Amino acid sequence: MTKTQIYDNLSPQITSLLEAETDVIANMANMAAVLFQGLPQVNWAGFYILRTEELVLGPFQGKPACVRIALGRGVCGTCAKTGKTQIVKDVHQFPGHIACDSASRSEIVVPIFKNKKIWGVLDIDSPIEERFDETDRLYLEKIVREFENRSAI
Repeated sequence: MTKTQIYDNLSPQITSLLEAETDVIANMANMAAVLFQGLPQVNWAGFYILRTEELVLGPFQGKPACVRIALGRGVCGTCAKTGKTQIVKDVHQFPGHIACDSASRSEIVVPIFKNKKIWGVLDIDSPIEERFDETDRLYLEKIVREFENRSAI
């Protein structure tokens, strides 16, 4: 299957889950599970929520993760500080990368907004270098926008 076909299969699943529930924790947990199980070559999928000046670990699938990340630190902190999706082809080349799982090689992090301010991020890691691209960005940003609109964040 192509990436587009994979996302075209996952998106209705996520939409269905979000239509049935508004609780933000439940929605993050189900989204993390769908993305972790449905995307090939992924070893972590989950959320970080902005609390004051740091990101705090939210629902996820994968190995245990860093619990707190300062704004501007690592890929997640950079995404939260800039408000822009980060696609990192090789995390070992990213200045200030935080290695929660030494197996991770590439990463995509999508910002989540509430009232036009950063609320948190969706973070997905892969053990494959250059795993994420513009197709992932487009679909994941669309999924996150739907999450923002349907969840009580």
